[in-house]
Amino acid sequence: MGCCGTCYPPRDPGTGSLPLMPEPVAVVTDSTAYLPVGVLECLGVRVVPLQVVMAGRALAEDDSTTGAQVAQQLAARAPVTTSRPAPATFVNVYRELASTGRTTVVSVHLSGELSGTVDAARIAARQVADEGTRVTVVDSRSLAMGLGFAVCTAARLAGAGADAARIALAAARRALAGTTVLCVDTLEFLRRGGRIGTAQAVFGSALSVRPILHLADGKLELLERVRTRSRARARLEEILVAEAERSLESGVPVDIAVHHLAAADLAQEMADRLRERLPDLRELHVQEVGPVIGAHVGPGMLGGVVSPDAVGCTS
Repeated sequence: MGCCGTCYPPRDPGTGSLPLMPEPVAVVTDSTAYLPVGVLECLGVRVVPLQVVMAGRALAEDDSTTGAQVAQQLAARAPVTTSRPAPATFVNVYRELASTGRTTVVSVHLSGELSGTVDAARIAARQVADEGTRVTVVDSRSLAMGLGFAVCTAARLAGAGADAARIALAAARRALAGTTVLCVDTLEFLRRGGRIGTAQAVFGSALSVRPILHLADGKLELLERVRTRSRARARLEEILVAEAERSLESGVPVDIAVHHLAAADLAQEMADRLRERLPDLRELHVQEVGPVIGAHVGPGMLGGVVSPDAVGCTS
C-alpha cells in the first residue's frame, strides 16, 4: 500500500526540501510494564530492567528471565529478592537517547509506593539535566499493564508530535483511571517483600479464604476475602466486567489485560469469557507477569487490569 500523503511533513514550496523537524519526545519505562514484545517493538519505547536475585544470582528482568523461573523458585521455597535499577542505569539510557538527538524524555514507571524505581529515575533526570537533556518522570501509581497501557498512550502521543507536558499528563491520567485487581493463593510473599502490611496479611490469610487485592493510590490493599479459589476467580471476573462496562457505557474505549503467574490456562479461559461478555472491548491481552512482580504475588496469581482510554476517545 502506498503512502497516504500524511505520513511525512510537506516540502518547502520554494526549495522542495524537507524542513528540519525536531526529534519526537522519547518514552522510557521499566520492565514491570509487561508490555507484549510486539507492542514494545511497534512503540519504540526504551525499557529499563529491574533486578531479581534467584538461586544466588542477580539477573536483569528481561527476555532471558521469566515468571515461570521465579514460580519454580518460590514453589521450592528458595529465597527470591528484587531491587530497583541503579540511577546510573537510567543515566546511561537517557544519554544514549540524547546521542541520537532525543534530548526530551518522558519516563513512566512503577508506583513509587511499591518500588524505588521512580526515585532512581528522578536522580538520573537531575544528573542529565546539566547535560541538556530534559526528563519528565511520571510515577504511574500503577503496575503491570496498568503501567503498560499508560506507556502506550505516551508513545502514541509522542509519535504524533505532542510535547512532554501533554504526554506526561496523559500517561498519568490513564494510569490513575485504571483498575487493577488480583487474587493470590497466599499473602505471604507480599508480606515478606513489604508490599502489604502484616496485619492485612494475617487478616487475609485465614483458612480456606482466598484474598482479592486491588491497587489503591499506588498501594496494594486487601479488597475482599472469598472462600475457595473458584469463587475468588469468579469474583475477580465480575469486578473486571463491572469496571469495563462503566466506562463503555460512557463511550470511553477500554482495554483489558489478564495477568497470571504459572496459571496460563486459567488466564486464557478468563480472557475468553471477558471477550464474550464485553464484545466492545478494544484490546485484550493475556500476559504472564515477570520475576519482579511474580516474586511478590506467588504462583497461581490471577489478575486483571481495566484501562479506560479517554485520550483515545478524543484524539
